[in-house]
Amino acid sequence: MIGALAPLYFGEFASYREVLVTRDDPRLSIPARALLEREMLDRALRRFDPPHAEGDRRALASQWSKWYLVRIIPPVVAAALVLGRTLPLAFDEVEVVLDEQGIPEAFKLPGEGGPFAVPPVDPFERFAHLLEDHLQPFIQTLAAEARLSPRVLWSNAGNYFEWFIGEMAKLPPLVPMLAHGRELLATERRPDGARNPLYKPVRYVEVSCEQRANGLWRQRRTCCIRYRLGAIGHCDNCPLVDAPPPEASDL
Repeated sequence: MIGALAPLYFGEFASYREVLVTRDDPRLSIPARALLEREMLDRALRRFDPPHAEGDRRALASQWSKWYLVRIIPPVVAAALVLGRTLPLAFDEVEVVLDEQGIPEAFKLPGEGGPFAVPPVDPFERFAHLLEDHLQPFIQTLAAEARLSPRVLWSNAGNYFEWFIGEMAKLPPLVPMLAHGRELLATERRPDGARNPLYKPVRYVEVSCEQRANGLWRQRRTCCIRYRLGAIGHCDNCPLVDAPPPEASDL
């Protein structure tokens, strides 16, 4: 564990305590870029979901990416918003620890990072180390190797980013700290005019009380193509379905 991040790991978030570590962590790891090379990636995907190992590789890669993203995004976002801390996330400097199923369980960083040298003036400055240093090359590399649209992977990332901001908002003391997180999701263009790939990744659709206790259904805007794996079907928040399935989750 990176000691400076210890204040973040309480309650349900305690499970992230050993996700961001430094290279002295004894667990076996693989450089992130090497992990996405064809042979290594195929090996991880086969371990990840053996029943669908011979199925649609694009869908399998999309499903696997969700585990990668849901592990790395929350602690990085929390560190940036709550602690005002940046982390060394350059894609070529990060190593990934996989569990027995080929799922990313931890990320070894080349250092512990530190407070922002200058307070970020906008969300793109605050999250540059996550978006530009890590997610951009991760998504470009995986999309190219799996022949998958980068939009699908950015949608996976946006889904978890938006979900985690919502989870943090459930803790009243944190609400004033979330402005840049919310602003990132609500801003269509980056400062240079380029499209923001995390712009409005989900929408909230009004449904009947019988379908959803609070009358709102959290629906992704871009399909993760999980349905291409066959019997696994659509996810609970798929934009290709007209209503939330029974017992649909928030993810």
